[in-house]
Amino acid sequence: MSYSDIKSKAELWLNASFDEKTQQEVQDMLQNDPDELKESFYKDLEFGTGGMRGIMGVGTNKINKYTLGKNTQGISNYLKKQFPEDDLKVVIAYDCRNNSKELAQLVADVFSANGIQVFLFSDLRPTPELSFSVKHLDCHCGIVLTASHNPPEYNGYKVYWQDGGQLVPPQDAEIIEEINGLQYDEIKFEANKELITLIDSEVDEVFANASVEKGSFDTPASAKEDLKIVFTSLHGTSITMIPKVLEKAGYTNVSIVEEQREPNGNFPTVESPNPEEPAALKMALELAEKENADIVIGTDPDCDRLGVAVRNPEGELVLMNGNQTMVLMTWFLLEQWKKQGKINGKEFVGSTIVSTPMMRVMVQDYGVEYKEGLTGFKWIAKMIKDNPGLDFIGGGEESFGFMVGDFVRDKDAVTSTLLACEIAAQMKAEGISFYEKLVELYVKYGFYKEELISLVKKGFDGAEQIKNMMIGLRDNPLEEIIGEKVVLIEDYQSSKAFEYGLTDTDIKELEVPKSNVLIYYTENGTKVAARPSGTEPKIKFYISVNEPLDSKENYRTVEKELSDKVNAIKSELKLA
Repeated sequence: MSYSDIKSKAELWLNASFDEKTQQEVQDMLQNDPDELKESFYKDLEFGTGGMRGIMGVGTNKINKYTLGKNTQGISNYLKKQFPEDDLKVVIAYDCRNNSKELAQLVADVFSANGIQVFLFSDLRPTPELSFSVKHLDCHCGIVLTASHNPPEYNGYKVYWQDGGQLVPPQDAEIIEEINGLQYDEIKFEANKELITLIDSEVDEVFANASVEKGSFDTPASAKEDLKIVFTSLHGTSITMIPKVLEKAGYTNVSIVEEQREPNGNFPTVESPNPEEPAALKMALELAEKENADIVIGTDPDCDRLGVAVRNPEGELVLMNGNQTMVLMTWFLLEQWKKQGKINGKEFVGSTIVSTPMMRVMVQDYGVEYKEGLTGFKWIAKMIKDNPGLDFIGGGEESFGFMVGDFVRDKDAVTSTLLACEIAAQMKAEGISFYEKLVELYVKYGFYKEELISLVKKGFDGAEQIKNMMIGLRDNPLEEIIGEKVVLIEDYQSSKAFEYGLTDTDIKELEVPKSNVLIYYTENGTKVAARPSGTEPKIKFYISVNEPLDSKENYRTVEKELSDKVNAIKSELKLA
């Protein structure tokens, strides 16, 4: 879009449909700040894998009362078309971020102005509780105001459908079309207060009890009491639910990082409130050393991701990556189902195309179907919806998310925290650690090592760089990676899989929806995926390598070999 087009787009925000403060800010940008004007108006915020997320401020590319109001008006119109005979109901939650409470109230006002009944949480709540509440309250739709683990200047808006899962095709495209067809002066901001009901403890108790029921697996009381847990909410919403759930489940030996207990959208004690990053758990790890804890758990601001640190065979606390945690949690669930005689070939586990290949190997070894979808838990929720004849055991993705059963249809750090403690407690009672059990699984299924590299490319110029990087990888495909011949390329944008040496007539069709993802596989089982983020200004590269592990004693040797291999790939692809 040219600068003149951007300027014309911004000038539309100077009319009477917008409040005086907004008009003044746009006028200031037009007169004094062309760079900020470009960033604010060069595009419209879009729904990505995790909903709509962006920096708060004025403009079509920012989170504000008008972009969220327009979304909400569009959803209201769509709900009325889809359910013309129903008394429409929606439930709204919000996290600890700056302006989340005010934006949640704004969204509630617009829904109510459209004659839709609204259940609005009276205070911040975890995102998985919102997913649960959609079905529990028999709502047509759910909204949560959150930007997950993004920096403090961000906020966002996730939309859930009747099953408690996030929007997927065709609803997402149909709603976007509805939103794009609206003008800002069509937004109904005048609330009907009689249609807005505040909710809190009555839903909290039901959700907490369901989490304890789904996340508990006959762990002896003595093992629970013996497990020393350190927990941090990283200034987020999990403080409202996880301590309660652990207590209900019988875990009493829990130390909370007090400096990070209070919800705060500025996240004052961390550079980034992302449990994927070791620095975010620094205070928790320090407390764990002081307390001689067995396990450390930290959650992101909206409590859908969890980071887990446990002690390795040398007694050192190490942060597990998302693939490792997912593998161990999945193994544990499969074992429980097997012990209970519940595996009969009509079960499945779900994961994503950029997660560890070890999941497929392990799940299929239990005689359970393994399903793989695009990045984002909305696709795992869709698997559940699309397979009513199969029982969903659990599922996860590499980005520190996991889901236990189907009572929540999104990644759920509440129940997953309890599950992690159940595993750790039972392993400790058996005389091994959480970490050592993972090594045993490597011996059985092969040692898989993964690493994620995220390249941040901000703004208009960054978006162009990301676009060009993906074009280069498609137009000039790699033939080798560190000397290993590439044997398969999966291009999810064209829905084609290309095997080297095959003719065009032998190209395979990919069965998942189109997405801007490219995956290379080599003859030695190395996997490299490239994917622009749908919610952040990043392009992500996922590297997976593997080798057999003949014994636990050789773990360190093979780990170093795999680490060296990952580093060589990063260097060759200029990702280091």
